[in-house]
Amino acid sequence: MKVQGKAKILTVYLDEADLSRGRPLYLVLLDRLKRDGLSGATAFRAIAGFGVHKTMHSSGILDLSANLPIAVQVIDDAERIAAFLPVLDELVPEGLVTVCDADVVRYVK
Repeated sequence: MKVQGKAKILTVYLDEADLSRGRPLYLVLLDRLKRDGLSGATAFRAIAGFGVHKTMHSSGILDLSANLPIAVQVIDDAERIAAFLPVLDELVPEGLVTVCDADVVRYVK
């Protein structure tokens, strides 16, 4: 069965080294998204990138612990995304957040 509808995409861009109380911030965000009942979330680790500080980060054969960009992304309805935005004010000391409209097609059994 195919289900179609409108949704929002929330993406939080961080650095791999960003911490919250000693834990990786992307894991803290994923835990909080799950706890708050959002539909699902994924953390993506980039192979290269730079941010506002213009420092290039990349993974290479000799890099054992590069500080790579991380994107945490969640797709849910507009109300749930809007309700979660104040949580980011508490948790994210530095980073970029985007919220975009999405047309969603979901295939379910």
